[in-house]
Amino acid sequence: MSESRHFTVKPINNWLQAAWQIPMLVILSAVTSLAVNALRPDRLPLVADFSAAARMTTATGERMDIPLEEAEKLFFTHAAVFVDARSVEDYANGHIQAARSLPWHDVDLNFIRVTENLELTTPIITYCDGETCELSHDLALFLRDAGFLNTRVLVNGWALWQQAGLPVESGAPRDGR
Repeated sequence: MSESRHFTVKPINNWLQAAWQIPMLVILSAVTSLAVNALRPDRLPLVADFSAAARMTTATGERMDIPLEEAEKLFFTHAAVFVDARSVEDYANGHIQAARSLPWHDVDLNFIRVTENLELTTPIITYCDGETCELSHDLALFLRDAGFLNTRVLVNGWALWQQAGLPVESGAPRDGR
């Protein structure tokens, strides 16, 4: 006579098993990710500074942002060229007086026309609108890569400029600028 034994798995055992397997999978995934990152030649930083100051610092440690007071001084002494990185429509609705329009999204189409009469040493100040607007930063990096090494960013430039009551104008770009 043979007796067959049937084992039943209790539901509580499944929950206990899952309770330790899930954290173990998370830990294993984290360890694997850290190991892969450590083996990469271009490791990703585990901790980074995402502040506005850090975003405006070049790889060489040079600050690209410019305070409003310094930009204002350069404006009134005609020592810098201001370049608006916003859309043509935003530019037409209002911009810093005498600023050139070079929308970041159309930079490849308008770059030569907007910069053709500028010396590579000309101080350039890019701006857009909003503290988190990256258009002016991206444009400044592009201009630096093109050889305009004296390019700075007026963070939240359009809003700051207006709030300070500094000269503005509206209308489409003159002479294609």
